[in-house]
Amino acid sequence: MKLFSWVTKDTSIDFMKARKFTYALSIAMCVLSIVCICVKGFNFGIDFSGGILMELKAGQVINLDEMRQKLDDAHVKDVNLQTIGETGDEVMIRAQAETMDEKQQMAVVNTIKQTLGSEYEYRRVELVGPQVGDELKMDGIVASVIAILAISAYIWFRFEWQFALGAMIGLIHDVLTTLGVLSLLGFDFSLTTVAAILTLAGYSVNDTVVTYDRVRENLRKFKKMPQIELLNKSINDIFSRTILTGLTTLLAALALFLFGGDTLRSFSFVIVWGVIVGTYSSIYVSAVFLNLFDLRKRPDEKAINPFGNVE
Repeated sequence: MKLFSWVTKDTSIDFMKARKFTYALSIAMCVLSIVCICVKGFNFGIDFSGGILMELKAGQVINLDEMRQKLDDAHVKDVNLQTIGETGDEVMIRAQAETMDEKQQMAVVNTIKQTLGSEYEYRRVELVGPQVGDELKMDGIVASVIAILAISAYIWFRFEWQFALGAMIGLIHDVLTTLGVLSLLGFDFSLTTVAAILTLAGYSVNDTVVTYDRVRENLRKFKKMPQIELLNKSINDIFSRTILTGLTTLLAALALFLFGGDTLRSFSFVIVWGVIVGTYSSIYVSAVFLNLFDLRKRPDEKAINPFGNVE
C-alpha cells in the first residue's frame, strides 16, 4: 500500500511547464504515424484481407518444416504457418486465397485436412472471400468514423467550443498514434482491433471529460486565478483519480496481453497502448490545448492566443 500511497495525496506538479515540449512531441508522433501508415500500411487479418485461417492442436510439439513440406507436396501454395501458445503443440495456418470463391476455399481446407491427417484437432476454421473482406473493411471504417463523430457531437454539446475542439484533437491524436503503432509493429488488423480502437476512444474521451469538468468548475470558483495556474490546479485535482483508473485498467489489459493468447493479442495491445496514450493526451493534449484560449472571455470577444502564453 505504501508503494501507491503518493497517488492518494494532493499533488502540485507544474504540468504546464512542459507544454512546448509536449506540443512538439505530440505533433511528431502524429506525423510519424501518418508516414508509417502511408509507407508500411497495415497487416490486415483474414477479416479484411480474405483467405483461410485454421487453428490446429496436436498431441506433441509440431515440426513446422515438416508440416510445410507436406503442404508443398500437396500443392497448397501461399501458406503461412505460425505456432501459437507456449507449448508448441498448436499452430495457425493462414492461406492467402483472396481470389478464390467459397467452394475453392473449401477444397483447399479439405486438401489441408487430408494432407495432415487425423492426428490434429481442428479448433478453428474460417473462410472469408475477397468481396466479404472488402465489405468488412468498409464497414469497419464507417463504424469508426460514425463513433468518433458521435463522441465529438456529444462533447460539443456538453462543453464550450474551445473544450470540444480540444477533446476532438486529443481523440484524433490517440486514434492516429494507435494506428501508427499497429502499422509499425505489424500487429494483425482485424475486426477485434477496430473494437479495441473504439474502446480506446471511449476511454480517452472519458478521461478528458473528467479533466474538463474540473477546469470548468475551477473557472467558476477561482475567478481571478491566472489561467495557467488554474489549469495546473485542475489537472492536479484529478491526477490521483487519473493514475488509479489508468493503473487498474492497465493491469487488466496487461494480463490479457500476456495470457490471453494470440487471438486477442492485437486487441489487448491496443488497450494497453490506449491507456497510456489516453492518459497522456487527456493532460498534455486536450488540457494543455485550452491554454491557447482565454477561457474567461465572452464568446463575442477575441479568444484565441496562438502562442499559448495566456497568464
